[in-house]
Parts: sequence; C-alpha cells; structure tokens
Amino acid sequence: MAEVVLSQKRLAAGSTRFCAGILSTARHLTVEQKMADYSNKLYHQLEQETGIHTGYIRTGSIFLAQTQDRLISLKRINSRLNVIGIPSEIISPKKVAELHPLLNVHDLVGAMHVPEDAVVSSADVALALASAASQNGVQIYDRTSILHVMVRKGQVTGVETDKGQIQCHYFVNCAGQWAYELGLSNEEPVSIPLHACEHFYLLTRPWETPLQSNTPTIVDADGRIYIRNWQGGILSGGFEKNPKPIFTEGKNQLEIQNLQEDWDHFEPLLSSLLRRMPELETLEIMKLVNCPETFTPDMRCIMGESPSVRGYFVLAGMNSAGLSFGGGAGRYLAEWMVHGYPSESVWELDLKRFGALQSSRTFLRHRVMEVMPLLYDLKVPRWDFQTGRQLRTSPLYDRLDAQGARWMEKHGFERPKYFVPPDKDLLALEQSKTFYKPDWFEIVESEVKCCKEAVCVIDMSSFTKFEITSTGDQALEILQYLFSNDLDVPVGHIVHTGMLNEGGGYENDCSIARLSKRSFFMISPTDQQVHCWAWLKKYMPEDSNLILEDVTWKYTALNLIGPRAVDVLSELSYAPMTPDHFPSLFCKEMSVGYANGIRVMSMTHTGEPGFMLYIPIEYALHVYNEVMSVGQKYGIRNAGYYALRSLRIEKFFAFWGQDLNTLTTPLECGRESRVKLDKGMDFIGRDALLQQKQNGVYKRLTMFILDDHDTDLDLWPWWGEPIYRNGQYVGKTTSSAYGYTLERHVCLGFVHNFSEDTGEEQVVTADFINRGEYEIDIAGQRFQAKAKLYPVTSLFTHKRRKDDVELSDLHGK
Repeated sequence: MAEVVLSQKRLAAGSTRFCAGILSTARHLTVEQKMADYSNKLYHQLEQETGIHTGYIRTGSIFLAQTQDRLISLKRINSRLNVIGIPSEIISPKKVAELHPLLNVHDLVGAMHVPEDAVVSSADVALALASAASQNGVQIYDRTSILHVMVRKGQVTGVETDKGQIQCHYFVNCAGQWAYELGLSNEEPVSIPLHACEHFYLLTRPWETPLQSNTPTIVDADGRIYIRNWQGGILSGGFEKNPKPIFTEGKNQLEIQNLQEDWDHFEPLLSSLLRRMPELETLEIMKLVNCPETFTPDMRCIMGESPSVRGYFVLAGMNSAGLSFGGGAGRYLAEWMVHGYPSESVWELDLKRFGALQSSRTFLRHRVMEVMPLLYDLKVPRWDFQTGRQLRTSPLYDRLDAQGARWMEKHGFERPKYFVPPDKDLLALEQSKTFYKPDWFEIVESEVKCCKEAVCVIDMSSFTKFEITSTGDQALEILQYLFSNDLDVPVGHIVHTGMLNEGGGYENDCSIARLSKRSFFMISPTDQQVHCWAWLKKYMPEDSNLILEDVTWKYTALNLIGPRAVDVLSELSYAPMTPDHFPSLFCKEMSVGYANGIRVMSMTHTGEPGFMLYIPIEYALHVYNEVMSVGQKYGIRNAGYYALRSLRIEKFFAFWGQDLNTLTTPLECGRESRVKLDKGMDFIGRDALLQQKQNGVYKRLTMFILDDHDTDLDLWPWWGEPIYRNGQYVGKTTSSAYGYTLERHVCLGFVHNFSEDTGEEQVVTADFINRGEYEIDIAGQRFQAKAKLYPVTSLFTHKRRKDDVELSDLHGK
C-alpha cells in the first residue's frame, strides 16, 4: 500500500520555514521529554542518512531562573530528565556567565543546563525527512489542496483534492493552523480544538566577532524570551502576556506572508532582551518576523484517531514545540496506526481528551490568549485555567458557589475543590500557587475530618454516565467481552471493573450497576466521555438491538461520605439503610425526600462508608436541600475534590488517568480480584493477562509514606517524582496527597526492577518491594519513604501522635 503526502503549497513553505529551529528536551511531561529526545536523535542522524544539510548543531540550552520558584520548577524538570537518560544539571549564575559571556546574570538565582539540546534549520529538516520518505516509496504532491476527506459508514475511504480523488483507508490531518477547518470540511466532521496566534521574533546582523555556532540557546521564562545564535548574530522571540489571535474567521482571510511587523506589541519582549543582553544595543536588527503558531486549550499537542471516524488520525496543535516533538510524535502516531496503540501512554495528548464542546471558536480564541502566555508562566501544581469557564455546570453550581466553593475544571465541567469558610480571606486563597504547603491545607483537613467523623456531601455530577440496554441478552454478552470483571451478577449489584485493551492495559476504569436483566448503568471518570464512547462503539455490533446512551447530563451525582450518611438517608427515605438491608456495592432506586427514582449506591470512590446518589436533574436542588437540612444535626458540610483525593490516596485507591493508563494492567496494581480469569470467559486482554500471570509483573503500584518530610517546611510531592530503591532509580510517583489520618504525605507510584548489569526489566515480587529502602526525589532533594503494597489506614483505629505511630509492615492481606 502506497503512502502519499499532500501539501497545500511548496513543501515546508508554510509556518515550517518561520520556525525558530530550537530543539529542547526540557518539558514537564515525561511523554513530551521522550518525544523531544527521540526527535533530537533522529535529526542528528538525518544528515548522514540523506546527505541533506539540516543545520543541526548541538548547542545545549540554558534555562534561567530569576526567582526561587522558577528554580524549584527547573529542579523538578532536571530530576526527571536525569532518570530518563537526558544529561542535565542545575548550575550557578557564575557558570551561566562562563557558558554565555554576553548575558547579564546579576538578577539570577540559578539555571538549568541541558548540554545535548540543539538547533536546526526546520525547513531543511522537513526536506530531509521528505527525501528519506521518498527513498522509501512515499509519493509527495505539493501545491495540492484537499477539498474534503471522504467517509463511508464511519470509515475513511479517500480524499478529494483539487487534482482528483485518492482512495485510502488512513488519513492523517497534519494541517497545523488549518487542521480545525480541514476537520470540519469532511462529510462527517472531526473536531480538532486549536487556534492560531501571531508569534514574533527578531533577527540581527552578526556581531563584529560572530557568535560561535555552538553558543548555547537561552530560555529566560521569567523575562518571557528565548535567544539563540543565528548566523553569528541572534534570533530572539518570546511569549507576550497579551497575544494576538488570528484566523478566527477561517483560512481564507489572509496569507501567512502578509502578517505585519508590530514593534509596539514586541516592545516588552525587546526590553526584556536588552536587559538580558545589554550589548545588543550596538547591534543592527534586520527584521521582526511575524508568523502564525497554533495552540490548544491545555498547552498539549493533539494526536490520535478521531472518535467518530475510523482511520482518521490527527497530529497538530504543537504549541510552538513542533520541531522538538515532530520526530517523536510521528513515531508514536506511526505505531498507533500500525499496531493499534503507541509504545508509550499518550493519553495526555490524545484527541479524545477533548469533546466537541472545546471547539467553539469563541472558546478557542479566548483560551489561546491565556495559553500562549502560560507557556512561560510558572506552572505550579494544581493549575486552573481562567478562560472558558462555567461551560458545563451542575444544577447546584450557584448554591455551592454562594457557600464558598472554589472551582476547578475537568473536561469543561466545573467541580468544587474545597469550600472557603465565611471567616477566611477569599482573595488570599485564590493566590495559593505554591510548591510548598498550600493555604487550603486546614480547610481540606476539616473537610476530611468531617468525612471521617460525621458526613460530607460532594457534588460529583461531572462523572461520565452511560446506560447500555438491549431487548435480549445482547447487552450482557457484549459487556462481558468488553469488561474484565464478571457482570453476570444479580440485579442491583455494582461491579468495579476495567475496560482493557489487547495488551491487558486499562482503557477505562469504571463501576457498572446492573439495573435489570437487560440494562446496565456505567460510571466512568469525567474525561472519559469521548474516549469511552468511542471504545464502546468500536466493539458494538451495528445491527444489534443494543442501545448505548450517554446520560451524563441527565443525573446530578451527590457523594455522601461518612459514618452518619446512613442516618441522613434513613431519615429522608423512611427505609433502613444499614449494611444488613443495604449491603456494600449495591444499587437501589428509591425516593429521597419528595423525589422519586433516585439511584442510591452504597459506594463512595474513597474507601469510606457512604452512598452515591444519582438524581434526575430536575430533582437535584430539592434533594440537596433536604440532605443539607436533615444533615444539620449530624454535622453535615460540603466538601470538594481535594478532600476526596486525600481520602482515596490514603486508602490506596488508584484513579484512571492519574495512576492507571493504557499500559497498566490489573495485575500490576493489585486488582487481580476484579478480573474473571478463572471463569473460562473470553474478554479483551485476557490472553495478555494469562501470560502476565504466568511470567510475573514487571512493575507494581506501591504506596509510599514519607518519613523525614516536614509538611510545613519542605517542598511537597505532587506527581512525577522519581522513586529510588537502595539508591537506584526504580520508577516515578503517579499521584500524591497529604494523608490527614496518617499525618504524613502519601504517594502512589510504580516500582520497576531494573537489572544493575544490563538495565533490563525483571519481575517485581512483593518480596522485592518489601526488602527495599526507598527515597522520593522532590526537586532534587531525596526524602525517605516506607513502601506498602496494602493500605495502612486499617492500623489507625484512633488518632495517635505521629511520633508514636509504628507503621508496621502488612504482609499478605
């Protein structure tokens, strides 16, 4: 089968030729670091392979820090780069001056040096890649416009161009800033949320003594600028605070060549550049380049297969890092198309993390104006976007907001983080951006305490909710194949289960209630709405009597957590709610207050006692008011997702998208009991799990309790921190929270067993985990940690001072 590349103009004549040509591996996400590292190695060998000069020069990069917070951020990146084999070190301002004598370093507190970063000519790299592709049989047609992609029965069948039709089964939309329009031009539209902004950089004439070609690239994020050597002079641009979105009205508005210089707009970046390099005053500026750059709603690129059209793949929205990511992203996408999945978990970049709701032109225009400056703003943990908010809200939003709710957003849905008591300073809390102990600490502590001792209510309406029904047994049959746990349970029972891929990894982790013989109610994470729907549709027979309905918007979900939840519900329903009458993991339709048809489930997603109430949306306010009114005498209060996180991590509950992903199997995270391996039933991923059961697991989800860590004074762990066992790197944390019961920080993360001789992975046994001495690296500082394979909260029947607590090892159960 032949591969064909279509280019609207001459190849590399679009924004590719304007690219600044900086290849940097220093990224926040591990998958981005790996993509950039692969690109670096690929471009390095490209010249030898093709004979085309690509301008590849290994210059190294220096990332400057003007503040302690920026230095902490760099230290966090530095420790992650080192463990995946990318050389990098934190250096002093004095060392910066030695590496780049033209820099003014008086205001710096430190920097990070990544010596193997490089610069290239991006247009030449594109031509070298095209040449290598041609030699391998790829046909390239430039000056060819695509009119639309042809789709039949949800599958790509071909492409209509201005020069005729091409039949194909696979189509990849790499149209950059035109990807949005191209996606909408199909017979069946594909939503690709991205938007272009103007991006400026200046070029100077060479210095009298031209800069050496291997002069390091400088990134001064606090000054919002980058600087690289360019033909003996410099090229410098940046990400201003007030970006200019373009092409909102579509691609026919103006050609790229016509973008105007705008010195007034560039002035703050120019001032910053002159402060950093005072000698530039003497240098002649040749021109100010203005070129379009595309950005996405969450600063991460977009790749993967469309949820609505099979064979339609996307690779776009590079947020100014197209050169750094190009090689690695291309590799992952190729693996995806050939094998059905890439070799790394790329969920954070998957097109299916977005829904059509993120494709409003107005939303995108406003969001990219926020995103572009954020590329260089300091990203501390728990970052919340300010634009495009209040898009999807629960019916209780105004009621909760009036009671002091502080909001976070997931998949466009507003969710409460915590509730500010009336006596707290609201303004101060909105500025809780820190790597240290945040100022919501005591608020969340009181919410957790209330969940443990009385009763709290958390609005969890954002959860993805599907109903699957059939006229006969088809629903059960198809779900038994799609899910790893046995769903043939008595009506009213709830099953925790995974939706696995062929490799046994989690495509989704969910709870399914059997409402009747032929009807199932499925609850999945918020950001699974598009991905989960696409996965179910992919496997469901088209001509069957199955009905799959997304009922996310039909139900408000209230989570009643705590020992007194049973008292509140008993009073409201006039029905006994004790474990004898209402066992754990049970679902019953009942009336609560005056409202009928409430689905009450005895589970809380936290390991604490309590109930989930799925309330038809028109009854939401009534039920909430009744619950709060009756709950008064039991000490009820509102709580948010931060309390939920603390509770679930302390109880060693792994969450999909944070701890679990497409490369994690149930056997690697202690969930073998949720898999029907011994029941003789076939399901997706079964063969891989049987093989793994025989061979042993090569990584294992483990709970870590930090020992010598001072919550008040030390940096907090968040996620992605390297884990060391007996001084050797063994994995990274996936999520963490302060455990208010343990009075310690708790991290979850995967432990691997790398052979000291070969570096190859070996089987991880419980014994291997229990025999190790562990440390967690937080921004370069290592803290001792105790490893657990089982939750430890069962030890704490009552609260004791943390100095007296013996965290005894729990072997076995």
